[in-house]
Amino acid sequence: MASEPPLGPDETRRYARHLVLKGFGGAAQQKLKAARVLVVGAGGLGSPAIAYLAAAGIGHLGIIDPDTVSLSNLQRQVIHTSASVGTGKANSAGAFAGALNPHVGLDLHAEAITEGNADTLVGTCDVVLDGTDNLVTRRIVATSTERLGKPLVSGAVSMFSGQVTVFAPHLGGPPHAALYPDEASDDALPSCEANGILGPVTGVIGTLMAMEAIKLITGVGEPLIGRLLVYDAREARFSEIGY
Repeated sequence: MASEPPLGPDETRRYARHLVLKGFGGAAQQKLKAARVLVVGAGGLGSPAIAYLAAAGIGHLGIIDPDTVSLSNLQRQVIHTSASVGTGKANSAGAFAGALNPHVGLDLHAEAITEGNADTLVGTCDVVLDGTDNLVTRRIVATSTERLGKPLVSGAVSMFSGQVTVFAPHLGGPPHAALYPDEASDDALPSCEANGILGPVTGVIGTLMAMEAIKLITGVGEPLIGRLLVYDAREARFSEIGY
């Protein structure tokens, strides 16, 4: 990350609850301000992640999504509004984040992440969050983050459950292929379109993704490296699986 810039008077007031938080404080907040985070997908998982990362004071937020907002998105993709239907998700997400926190720099990409542009996008960031819904895209993101030595926060949801983990082979953790081997197909990932999704489940998992990114940036706590955290909404239960 870049050198840690000082906080201005407005930022000091804005992040007051962080600054008085024991074990976090000004040093951690300055790390957030210096950080660059890329969020791949501004949908169900990207929405809460973007909201909490922007609110927390991430210095620079990259958002990439080729899709447009549809009416069926609004049941869970809470940063978009009815007025956003038909507009690009990346731009809609950027408008939300900018309105929430004008101190956050934004880099918006209304395109898909591909083998051709992944390294350029990933290479400028400190942490990447992936909330996409297909293994082709996830493998592209994972391959790039592993090649460039960047931590990857990965989430998935379906129906009444969700999961989140952190891939960081450069920090001694297992690679993406340890959880999703090369022979795995998209059947291995939950599909919201086919199976449905209860809206707040995406809020839980997306918020956990933001929390993992903040932990990785600040060094506060123990990230979910090599651990898959699974949430069952109907049972109100979390479980953890090592891999």
